[in-house]
Amino acid sequence: MAQNEELAPAAEAEETPTTYTSESAPAAAEEAKRERPALTVAGAAVGRRKEAVARVRVVPGTGQWTINGRTLENYFPNKLHQQEVNDPFKLLDLEGAYDVIVRIHGGGPSGQAGAVRLGVSRSLNEIDLENNRPALKKAGFLTRDARVVERKKAGLKKARRAPQYSKR
Repeated sequence: MAQNEELAPAAEAEETPTTYTSESAPAAAEEAKRERPALTVAGAAVGRRKEAVARVRVVPGTGQWTINGRTLENYFPNKLHQQEVNDPFKLLDLEGAYDVIVRIHGGGPSGQAGAVRLGVSRSLNEIDLENNRPALKKAGFLTRDARVVERKKAGLKKARRAPQYSKR
């Protein structure tokens, strides 16, 4: 018994953690990055935001953007919209790996940029479900933003503006 008592405190000291963290081990993330298959598959998807609808095709290439026959910088001159559209590629470290062809209609610049981002994310998700989906899902790129402009109701001046109440 004396031997067991002497070994017990030493064993407890080795097993007791000194720091606590809520993060998982980074080894799993490194394995996922290393096992990426060759970029030879194309993908297509539809993205919607507000009134905008974007049909997106993603094909292996050099990173060229074609939106309604125009370049990305020409179609979205606002740097914020360019960044929003490129976010899925940046997140997955795939910048310059795919050419993107987009047909878009409806809505304004902000809604169109959101629609293109959703379409790109969905097509990348379709290409490689195992590697791309967890990161895209965690970043919120696969979620459809369902907020749209409220329509005008019958008997009202606008969507919510009712005529003023009259006493007489």
